[in-house]
Amino acid sequence: MTELEKVEKLREKADVSFAEAKEALDAVNGNVLDALIYLEQHGKATVPAGGGFFSGAGTGGSEWQSDTGDECETERRYDSFGDMLKRFGKFCLMLVRKSSSNFLDATRDGEQMFTCPVLFVILFLVFFFWVTIPLFIISLFFGFRYRFRGADLGRDSVNRVMDSASDVVDDVKKTFTDNAG
Repeated sequence: MTELEKVEKLREKADVSFAEAKEALDAVNGNVLDALIYLEQHGKATVPAGGGFFSGAGTGGSEWQSDTGDECETERRYDSFGDMLKRFGKFCLMLVRKSSSNFLDATRDGEQMFTCPVLFVILFLVFFFWVTIPLFIISLFFGFRYRFRGADLGRDSVNRVMDSASDVVDDVKKTFTDNAG
């Protein structure tokens, strides 16, 4: 890449004048990424879209990384343990909120048998997996049908999967009774 191309690229990425781009490139021996960092450190470069930052730490290279964790290269920003715990706590709260506002409805012969929050379904799956899954499958053979209701899980695509599982069990039951009789 020629020096003019580097200046043009730097002007495009950092939104600076020709003179500022040339000065930055000269200060860092022609490395465009290091020049971006140089301009950012001197308050001349605009912050990348998405609120990211440029970093020259680590291997001597410079990469851009967004605040959401998207990386352009291999360098990664590590958060402190407290930050990770805080993010995990926020994730858990979000999971509890969403799983409490969505429900699993069980019906049999068109009559609603029970409704429970998805939170309970998750807890049963985590702590009683080997009991929950067989009971769920056996209940399908006894004519139960399951549907999700709520803002996050009450979509047609999710309920189509639940309906198709029930339809498969109905087909297996019909095949079994036809062959037995």
